[in-house]
Amino acid sequence: MINDDAAYLIKRPQDFPPQEIHALLDQAQQRQFTELYRRMRVRIKDGRAAPPLAPMFNVNVNRWSLYAPGTTYFLPINELSFMYINGLLEVFNEHSGAFVIDERAGFRAAGLDRFARSKGGHLHDDPTEGCALTVQRLELMVAELVTVEQGMMLQNLGLMSQAIGLGGFVNFAEHEFAWLQALGFRMAEMPASRYFGANTFTRGLMRVLGRDQPIPYALGLERGGEILLQPYCPPYYPSMKEAVRAVVETKYGARGLFRGGAAHSAWREPATVTNAVTEISSAAVEATTAYCEYIYNRYGRFPAYMPSFRTVLGFQACHLDNEFYDRFYRAGPGRFPKRNAVRWTGGTSRTRRGPSKSISSSSPNQACARAGVACFRQPFGLTMQGKKIQGGRDGNNFGRRDCGGK
Repeated sequence: MINDDAAYLIKRPQDFPPQEIHALLDQAQQRQFTELYRRMRVRIKDGRAAPPLAPMFNVNVNRWSLYAPGTTYFLPINELSFMYINGLLEVFNEHSGAFVIDERAGFRAAGLDRFARSKGGHLHDDPTEGCALTVQRLELMVAELVTVEQGMMLQNLGLMSQAIGLGGFVNFAEHEFAWLQALGFRMAEMPASRYFGANTFTRGLMRVLGRDQPIPYALGLERGGEILLQPYCPPYYPSMKEAVRAVVETKYGARGLFRGGAAHSAWREPATVTNAVTEISSAAVEATTAYCEYIYNRYGRFPAYMPSFRTVLGFQACHLDNEFYDRFYRAGPGRFPKRNAVRWTGGTSRTRRGPSKSISSSSPNQACARAGVACFRQPFGLTMQGKKIQGGRDGNNFGRRDCGGK
C-alpha cells in the first residue's frame, strides 16, 4: 500500500504466529479496522515509491493521473515459489505421475530420468499417455493460478472504494523488476543470455556482440535485519532440497497446517481431520527435489521463466470530481451515488471550483467502519489523530485529475 507518506507491506495471515490469528479475527469482528490495519502493516520505504512512467514501465493511457498526490496505490505481489513447489508435490505423486521435459534443452527430462516409468519409476514419460509437460507450460500454469488471487483482491478494492465514496481504477503493473526495485527489494543481476535460457552458442554470440546485458531481478524483501518476504529457493535456503523440505514442513511438520497447526484452526475436532490426511510420499518429495534442483542449477534461479516475485496489476484509489460527472454524465443506473461523497466532505459534494473545506477525521472514520475497512492516514487526505486538514491541491478539493476514470 503506497501513498504520499510511505510504502507499507500489509502482512498476510501466514506471516503471523498461529497463536495470534484469533486476536486478529477478534479485532475484525469488533470492527477495530484501523487498529487491525496498523497491526498488519510494516513501513518499508519513506515517500511515494513507484517505477518510471516511461513506456514498458507503464502504459500511456494511465499517465495523466497515475501516482497523483493524494492518491493511494495498492499493489498485489505474488510469490510463486511456494505454490510452484506445492503443486509439484501433487503433480509428481503416484496418482498424477506427470513427467516434465525441458524444451530449452532438447526436450530432455528436467532432472527426472530416474523417476520415469520406462526406467522403473512412477512418472508417466510415455508421451502417448498425455502426462508429459514442458517446463514452460508448467510454470505458465503456476503463474495463471496465482494471478487469479490478484484479480480477486483488485475486485474487492474496486467494490470497497465505491462503497466508501471514492473513485479508483486498475492499471498496468506488469514489469519483471521495476516495482520490486522501486519498493526496495533485495536485488541481484544475471546476464541476459542466462536469464532467458540461451544455449551455449547464443550466449557466446551475445557476448561478442555486446548484447549480453545484465538484467536485475528480486530476491526478497528485508528491513532492519528482518526478512519480510522470501521465496523458497536460494539464497534464503542453502539448496532447493532444503526449500522443498521447508514447504513439506509447512503442511506436514510438527506445526504444519495438517498436523499441529490444525489446533489453531476452526475445526471442531482438528485431531480427527489431521489423522485422515496422509503424508506426502517419499517418491513425490524426491522427484520434486530432483526437478527443483535441475531448474535452479541450469537456470540459476527458481522459477526458470520468471522471478519468484511477480506484479501484474495495481489499483489506485482517489477522490471523485462530482462536478465532472454532473456535467458530462447522464443520471440513471450506473451513476455513482452523490451521497457517498458526503462521507468525505463533511456534508457537501466536492467540486473543482468550490472553496476548500476542512474535514475532521471522525466522520470519515465512521464511514469506513460502516463499510468494513480501515481509513489510512494519507491515502485519502485524512488524519487519524482528530486533526483537521485541507482537501485537494492548489487550494481546491481533489479534482478530475485525481479520479481514475473520465
